[in-house]
Amino acid sequence: MVESQIKQGACQLSSHHPNCGLFTAFFVFGEIIACFAFGKAMRLLLIDNSNTRTKFAVTAPGQDGYDVQHVATRELEPTFIEKLQALEFDASVISSVVPEKAALLREGLAARPLHEISHQSTLSIGIDYPHPEQIGADRLANAVAVHARIGAPAIVVDFGTAVTFDVVGGSGPEARYLGGVIAPGLASMTDYLHQNTALLPEIDLAEPESAIGKSTTEAMRSGAVYGYRGMIREVLQAIQRELDAVPTVLATGGDATLIADGLPEVSEVIADFTLEGIRLIGERNLP
Repeated sequence: MVESQIKQGACQLSSHHPNCGLFTAFFVFGEIIACFAFGKAMRLLLIDNSNTRTKFAVTAPGQDGYDVQHVATRELEPTFIEKLQALEFDASVISSVVPEKAALLREGLAARPLHEISHQSTLSIGIDYPHPEQIGADRLANAVAVHARIGAPAIVVDFGTAVTFDVVGGSGPEARYLGGVIAPGLASMTDYLHQNTALLPEIDLAEPESAIGKSTTEAMRSGAVYGYRGMIREVLQAIQRELDAVPTVLATGGDATLIADGLPEVSEVIADFTLEGIRLIGERNLP
């Protein structure tokens, strides 16, 4: 759509570009003197800084999915942040649960617009939580992402270093983050057994061949996978008893596919779901 106004030899031309959004150009006697773009779609550097791994991706306007890279969080140092600075992006959005690393990211990326997610961010949902400053940024991102995708009530189960259950209740404009549950992650439990016993080995997590293990490794794997599914199911049932309607359950995170495969309560497993929430919050809060 093109709109124009002409007055005494001057012309104002307004239009919409698929990548730049609304722009207005000013002409005097056929010569362009100024051009302004409003609501330009930006390339965003999305950063999900968790305890074990830090994921990052650059999202472009109209792009489907994310080309996700990751680094061990302990390796997130100034030399690595210099590599991030070299990427092509207009602004960055940070979700961090590691204060020391968040400070490095803020300092290293400060040359361009930046938003760090917190309870003070402008969100698409409300927050019903007595101390919102205690909510992890990744949990807010998950809540925003699930509300954008399916509405409420909904639960996101995020399988990471810890497994988190984040609950969105209400509906429409009354949708709000209600809180959730935090439990040890699956790898944390199996690693603890290996590190604190003399004879139990470190195991690779996979679907057990049977519930009755015929070796130490098989017995540990059966206990980890079946036991963890039982914990997830029990927590979901406890949450559901406190809600007014049956929630839709989505899962994300490293062990989501393995564990959710035996849980019909989980409707869908979505990779990089936290990054989607980070993007949505960034778009709402960046100038």
